[in-house]
Amino acid sequence: MPAKAGLINRQPMSPKKTDFNFEQALSALTALVERMEKGQLSLEESLKNFEQGMALAKSCEKALTEAEQKALILIQQNGKDMLQPFTPSSSPSSEDD
Repeated sequence: MPAKAGLINRQPMSPKKTDFNFEQALSALTALVERMEKGQLSLEESLKNFEQGMALAKSCEKALTEAEQKALILIQQNGKDMLQPFTPSSSPSSEDD
């Protein structure tokens, strides 16, 4: 049983927040929309796809908001080219333009 002994020391991997890939999430969201637009899914499949799509859309929106805020920090440094660390807020404000 040497194979099992090696597994004892391993800790389960947990997903990291830094692993988010905007382009992949947007591509997955686009694919979900295309599948749903075909109208060939059952109600259950449609709801499942809708739920996944909403989660992807929320993640993409958060990534875009954080990128915009980082850019604003760079631009609004009183004319100085200084970088400041950006810490995302736990509850982003949602403004409708």
